[in-house]
Amino acid sequence: MNPLTEKQIRTSFVNATRGEASRAVLPDLGAIDWDRLEYLGWRDPKAPLNAYVVLELDEAPRALMLRAPEPGGRRRQAMCAWCEDIVAVDTVGLHVARRAGAPGRRGDTIGTLLCTDFACSAHVRRRPTRAEASTDADRERFVAHRIAGLRERSMRFVAEVCRTR
Repeated sequence: MNPLTEKQIRTSFVNATRGEASRAVLPDLGAIDWDRLEYLGWRDPKAPLNAYVVLELDEAPRALMLRAPEPGGRRRQAMCAWCEDIVAVDTVGLHVARRAGAPGRRGDTIGTLLCTDFACSAHVRRRPTRAEASTDADRERFVAHRIAGLRERSMRFVAEVCRTR
């Protein structure tokens, strides 16, 4: 992922008002290893039910404001729809995004199961087990396939939020 500035992130929100975007508490952008991310995701420490995701779609940053599950709430094991990691299944929760444009102003939303710590980029880079890939070359291809899948599924969700008809 290309490094982003605070201004780029705040102006790239597709489903938040200008006020909501300006009030979003951003992470320390200087401490982020952008080369190892397919998307940037975080929870607002001041409002833990607010979560945010930024990724590149059509070569431009697109940011989403999400409604996150309650911290410490009842959890069920589930698989993240973006990274599809089969190991980290107890840190997954339903995140809901208001749609962009007129549908969002009418209250239309879309939800997906996501890792609550937004660690999908790390999950897809986890070393495959021998059952998943037996040789080093197979492991590299397997990880590359998981990374491509994460990019495709996350971009598809953002595109669906942006769809206004």
